[in-house]
Amino acid sequence: MQLVIPHHRMQRAAEHEGELEEEFTLPPSHHLPAHHSHSFMEMKNRFFNELGHLPMPMWAVGAIVVVVLALVGCFAFCIYKKGLGGKNPPKKARKRKAGPVQRKNEGGGEPAQEETKKEAGEEKEHAYFGKLEYTLDYNFTENQFIVGILQAQDLAAMDIGGTSDPYVKVYMLPDKKKKFETKIQRKNLCPVFNETFSFKVPFNDLAGQILVLQVFDFDRFGKHDVIGEIKIPMNSIDLAQPIHEWRDLIGGDKEQQEKLGDICISLRYVPTSGKLTVCVMEAKNLKKMDVGGLSDPFVKIILQHNGKRLKKKKTTVKQNTLNPYFNESFSFEVPFAQIQKVQVMITVYDYDKLGSNDPIGKCWIGYGASGVGLRQWSDMLANPRRPVAQWHTLLPEEEVDVALKAPVH
Repeated sequence: MQLVIPHHRMQRAAEHEGELEEEFTLPPSHHLPAHHSHSFMEMKNRFFNELGHLPMPMWAVGAIVVVVLALVGCFAFCIYKKGLGGKNPPKKARKRKAGPVQRKNEGGGEPAQEETKKEAGEEKEHAYFGKLEYTLDYNFTENQFIVGILQAQDLAAMDIGGTSDPYVKVYMLPDKKKKFETKIQRKNLCPVFNETFSFKVPFNDLAGQILVLQVFDFDRFGKHDVIGEIKIPMNSIDLAQPIHEWRDLIGGDKEQQEKLGDICISLRYVPTSGKLTVCVMEAKNLKKMDVGGLSDPFVKIILQHNGKRLKKKKTTVKQNTLNPYFNESFSFEVPFAQIQKVQVMITVYDYDKLGSNDPIGKCWIGYGASGVGLRQWSDMLANPRRPVAQWHTLLPEEEVDVALKAPVH
């Protein structure tokens, strides 16, 4: 028996089915294209298939992946930091930098750069180096100008440890013929000196001169640094009464080291006989001391032990030369028990028939010396009976004398 369905019912059922299909179908824009899905699945299957055929365990593969990811992360972090480094500084820093610019621009005056230079100059000018107490007096009976160096306070620290080893150099400009120096005060920013120095100067000649008080920081192994200085034009003070005052130090430049020349010395020590032989061989490029542009040099040798002078000897005078050749030897009796504490001082003088002999320069060798002076002495002791020669650069006499006074550690 056949089932007969009316035609209008079949049509309504078909329409209802179409509505249901349309209701459960996503819009085309939400569909993942078939070929994309297929490609992803294919790549995934191929990747895991390749992993399965690798000749290493899975834990090793995982470790490699972790390392690669870490490297990529580090690289990304570096790029991120570098990008931040190029950004503007914080507001506080920008305000500090822009301070002078803003003030200048608001006033409508000079450029900011000029104010920055001005402020730097003012800061340098007002830098504090300490102060010095001194006395000045004149003895009209003996024509002596007397300078007393009493003490200093709040000196600038020049050493790494936050302290200094100060001493004061006293001299007159423009001649600088006579220089005095106080004793060194070790590790002291408020040193007490209480030392007096006198210059033999006619009172009428004082007006054209300038008194210089320079405070130095002593350095055994290098150049002495200037802490500060005071310059007093003599025509600006009244010496009718003694002067006693404090004055602030101002920044001073290191004195230009004048070239005084070099000298070659040979040393030889024989321990069994206790005989020390000092040979003055030659000198070169000595400072010109005479009006004609030459000098009449000779050398004085002083042997010293524990600060006590034992003997002194000198060479002959070489006339009209800046490069004298001496080759003169001198022997000293020094027991082996004392040789470790011996100092040999070498001073080159310019001979003067009418007046006093002027020192050209000085050096010293032995106990407490530094540089070539210490090295030659050590080489001599390490090689008994054998001469050891060495060139030495001459230094100002007063500078060497200060070094000799310094305690040896």
